[in-house]
Amino acid sequence: MSTIDLIKQLREETGAGISDIKEALTVSNNDIEAAMAYLRKKGVSKAEKRQDRQTNQGVIASYVHSNNKIAVLVELNCETDFVARNEEFQNLARELALHICANNPEFLSENDVPENIRAEFEREVKNDPKFANKPENVLSQIVDSKVKTYAKEKSLLSQPYFRDSSKTIDDLIKAFTAKCGEKIVVRRFIRWELGA
Repeated sequence: MSTIDLIKQLREETGAGISDIKEALTVSNNDIEAAMAYLRKKGVSKAEKRQDRQTNQGVIASYVHSNNKIAVLVELNCETDFVARNEEFQNLARELALHICANNPEFLSENDVPENIRAEFEREVKNDPKFANKPENVLSQIVDSKVKTYAKEKSLLSQPYFRDSSKTIDDLIKAFTAKCGEKIVVRRFIRWELGA
């Protein structure tokens, strides 16, 4: 494949600038997979530099399940109206709504799990009969591990993406951030289930 074809392919798949693509191809010796990895890494580092920027634009996406018993609203924010109107950005918001419907996260991130819920879960693990004979230091490690796992499973950003479990929702957002060049943030979400 010629260099021009590689540049076109990387441009279509990543949305990166031509100079970044040429740099990635040079560093990776024209290996397209390595170049994509390089661009993702570079995109994430660029995204980290944007963390203090305001995200006042965006969309609210909705999803109502076919049985009309589950509904989701999610607010996805970005820096500019230009990106908010982008079809790919709006598709990302819809994908997040579908994911929330399917996986029922309770919190946005692991840091958002309230202390009282953590404490209650810790008590449940400590009082579990199968851990009754464990030494205190081992029990402490078990409790910490179980609490971290619980927080990860119940937090949207930590959950594996329902269409590709090799990526988390946070990875999905970071990939889009790298592609569009703007800070992208899930501001909030809500999931209703009939009778719940």
